[in-house]
Amino acid sequence: MGGDNHIKIRAVIDSVGHYLPEHALDNKSLAQKVDTSDEWIKQRTGIKQRYIAAKDETTSDMALRAAQHALSESHMRASDIDAVIVATTTPDRTFPAVATTVQHKLGTSLSGFAFDVQAVCSGFVYAMSVANAMIISGQV
Repeated sequence: MGGDNHIKIRAVIDSVGHYLPEHALDNKSLAQKVDTSDEWIKQRTGIKQRYIAAKDETTSDMALRAAQHALSESHMRASDIDAVIVATTTPDRTFPAVATTVQHKLGTSLSGFAFDVQAVCSGFVYAMSVANAMIISGQV
């Protein structure tokens, strides 16, 4: 057989979690506040409604709830996680990173990586790319 005897490491998505704040603002309600219409917004963006965080609800609160949901759907425990990467442009504060707050509250390994990626709309793509590279390289 060929000379390729090394094991290939692959990154896989085991589960996905999500969280949406309770308050939804639809286009009709938004149109009462600014000069726009439901039809104009839907036609250009496809958006029908958006969710608004409560005044005391932070990005780390919402990220934690999404992470807990992902864990509940997976075959993993928080202690199995070696890296927490949060993609956001709305951090709780300048520092520490949202990811370190989530890491602490989730109970993951404190010896693992935790950092934020701030790349606006493409942040998720960059965060996934970095996570994939870390897994394939054996860093996590």
